[in-house]
Amino acid sequence: MDRMIGVIGGSGLYEIDGLENATWQRVETPWGDPSDEILTGTLQGTAMAFLPRHGRGHVHSPSTVPYRANIHALKALGVTHVVSVSACGSFREDMAPGDFVIVDQFIDRTFARDKSFFGTGCVAHVSVAHPVCDLLAEACLSAARAVGIKAHRGGTYLAMEGPQFSTLAESRMYRDSWGCDVIGMTNMPEAKLAREAELHYASVAMITDYDSWHPDHGEVDVTKIIETLKGNSDNARALIATLPRLLGVNGPCATGCDHALDFAVMTAPDKRDPEVVSRLSVVAGRVL
Repeated sequence: MDRMIGVIGGSGLYEIDGLENATWQRVETPWGDPSDEILTGTLQGTAMAFLPRHGRGHVHSPSTVPYRANIHALKALGVTHVVSVSACGSFREDMAPGDFVIVDQFIDRTFARDKSFFGTGCVAHVSVAHPVCDLLAEACLSAARAVGIKAHRGGTYLAMEGPQFSTLAESRMYRDSWGCDVIGMTNMPEAKLAREAELHYASVAMITDYDSWHPDHGEVDVTKIIETLKGNSDNARALIATLPRLLGVNGPCATGCDHALDFAVMTAPDKRDPEVVSRLSVVAGRVL
């Protein structure tokens, strides 16, 4: 199957450069409107779709981002691979502001968001033991290093609800007791929904600060974050521009992203609510 790369842009990233035949498209979904229209086109011969997670002008908070609508809309357009780009804080001295982290694990501390496409009328349970596609993550790492970005492979992302930043006690707990590497507000439930939709998903976390644990940096300073965001966003656009030529078709996905629903649906066919099944036709039509 032909691949199509979908990029979900976080804070500071509201467009991608170099798209040919670029068009903003409105996509309707049974989960409501996505964060914004979706920019589609081709980049170096590869079909691309770009969705600003917070909407152009940054109108959605992390809690109000329509995550289900976003993932549904991307899959409806034919996206097969999703690269999530987001700002984050760091819990590690060697993961400094300006560095990128290609995360591979998450701890989900969000609580005010719809986290599944499934539910009453059609129940399913997917595995997110390994929530990131290894092949896509490697391509992101190679793209970052190809354009001179200091990038770290692997790390645990603590997803907090927000919109406030951590207290000092929380920051210390996430770092020292829980062993997290970075913290952000938007990769959950995004990664879980991408897995339910059988999309290959990778997260590029762009470090803007040291959260509040660091004795020499103090609490999060939004003005400094914005300064760092500009440089990070420029680097992210360079990474994305390099990605199409590095994302090759290297055989079957070892993580099983594209077959995550093979044994996930629990509700017997004769007990499935037809309206629910219809709503799931885009994300889960392969198994329903």
